[in-house]
Amino acid sequence: MLKGFRDFILRGNVMDLAVAVILGAAFNGIVTSLVNDMLTPLIAAVGGKPDFGSLILNLHGGHIRYGNFMNAVVNFLIVAAVIYFGVVLPMNRLMARLKPAAPVAPKTKPCGECLSEIPLAARRCAHCAQPVA
Repeated sequence: MLKGFRDFILRGNVMDLAVAVILGAAFNGIVTSLVNDMLTPLIAAVGGKPDFGSLILNLHGGHIRYGNFMNAVVNFLIVAAVIYFGVVLPMNRLMARLKPAAPVAPKTKPCGECLSEIPLAARRCAHCAQPVA
């Protein structure tokens, strides 16, 4: 029973996931600081309100705090943009550079008689005039 658990923990996927969670938590601090300390003041300078948390709709004695929801949506969009443009896009470019080029389909084939190169669609060899299958 313990051997199976040990094999499960030491499997590559579990270790990769653990590293990803730890890096994600560390990256969350960086992105939160970027949003709170740099981008939110820029939004306040342009739009006049850095925080939508004070926006409340009073409806029959109930308080609907739609400003907090707007804060969460703006925060999510900023985090998604930072992750896409800062991590995903550069990683895709790097992987495209490192990926080997796809093999090019041959456009010629050898003649069975004289071994010269002839086009794939040819029915006769241009050099020896033999029919090609």
